[in-house]
Amino acid sequence: MIHRDAETMAFLDIAPLTRGHVLVIPQHHVADLWDLPEDLAGPLMRTTVLMAGAVNRAFQPDGINLFHSTGAEAGQTVFHVHVHVVPRWRGDRFRPPLVPDRPPDREAAATAARLRTALAGGGGNEAPER
Repeated sequence: MIHRDAETMAFLDIAPLTRGHVLVIPQHHVADLWDLPEDLAGPLMRTTVLMAGAVNRAFQPDGINLFHSTGAEAGQTVFHVHVHVVPRWRGDRFRPPLVPDRPPDREAAATAARLRTALAGGGGNEAPER
């Protein structure tokens, strides 16, 4: 255990990708990001930023990755919301799978409009094109 407050806790990952790899979680069980209540989202991110600063001061990495996965198709294997704080160094072997699955969005305006509609609480029942 590295940090604990009323809403969150942070601890070292048991299978670290790099030295200093920290997990940040809400203390109350929340299965995934879609179920994360707004009142826990702020504390979760605040603790994530706090841990990123601690990792930076403790290890002086060349960079840092923050990541989270929701759903098995996204790689979620532990069904409790958690954010990975992964320090990075030039030449380390960790490589996030950031390979585009489609060409650039030629319908960006329509995609943005669909997201704005969803934010306003409407639409989204039909299956979208991927």
